[in-house]
Amino acid sequence: MDELLTWLLSGPPWVQYRARLDLLGQTEKEPEAQAARQVMLAHPQVKGLVEELAGWPGEVLSSHMSAGLQMHKLAFLCDLGLRASDPGMDKIIARIMTHQSPAGPFQMPMNIPEAYGGSGEEMWAWALCDAPVTLYSLLKLGLGGEPDVQKSVAYLEGLGRENGWPCAVSPAMGSWRGPGRKSDPCPYANLVMLKVLAQTDRKDSPAAHAGAESALTLWRESPERHPYMFYMGKDFRKLKAPFVWYDILHVLDVLTQFSWLKGDPRLQEMSAAVSARADASGRYTPESAWKAWNEWDFGQKKEPSQWLTFLVIRIQSRMEQW
Repeated sequence: MDELLTWLLSGPPWVQYRARLDLLGQTEKEPEAQAARQVMLAHPQVKGLVEELAGWPGEVLSSHMSAGLQMHKLAFLCDLGLRASDPGMDKIIARIMTHQSPAGPFQMPMNIPEAYGGSGEEMWAWALCDAPVTLYSLLKLGLGGEPDVQKSVAYLEGLGRENGWPCAVSPAMGSWRGPGRKSDPCPYANLVMLKVLAQTDRKDSPAAHAGAESALTLWRESPERHPYMFYMGKDFRKLKAPFVWYDILHVLDVLTQFSWLKGDPRLQEMSAAVSARADASGRYTPESAWKAWNEWDFGQKKEPSQWLTFLVIRIQSRMEQW
């Protein structure tokens, strides 16, 4: 482990920064963590994302799993540890807040093609596969105390059911929904809603427990159940970053933020499936890559990625510390 940590601390500044905080237990006040953070904020790749996001929300949303969507890029920056007070973030936040629905969820411009059951017209709306992603970012940025953010959390949490969160959309989208039964949970909506609650004081709520149970049940029953056409097969099990869609690392990263899942054999089985992918040095190589992220160390499949390896080790560390 010492050699692995040394390797991570020789990586990009965002890997160094997060490894110091999440693996070494350093605080934000310690000089090494502060130095890594300042280098990270000044890095061209990080600055480039911040500058791009000043044009929020970017392209009209037609496919939620497009890795290049600005909502996914913002979530990644927040995973690195950017805050509302960092340079350029105020403009992005202001643009997000401008488009909050009366009910509470933050909206995106979207156009669902008629072939997929939409109207084919551009509109500002929200769905449970985008609103939680934006909300997660606002919470990570440190805005959880804002009334508008709290309103959004309360409304979206209230959409949960006994079997987790379903496919749900704003009234502007009419009767459109994903390709599944109304009674089924939507695996991705359920995942990103758990991701939201993990950042709040609602981590132990009945909704959170129902959502976690839904996610783990889907894992155990994955050979037979594929609600809304979300499979947990070969592609689901491939290691990839950043956290954009429904895959094994994303699910594990979210679920390991709920310490009351300690000892759950389904979670342990999922974690073991990932750990088995380590090379002889304990490093992890991406098994799938998003084209939109090919300039990052996890955007290739030929050699170990320090960011991907950090993500796996953090998951393992959480489970060991429970």
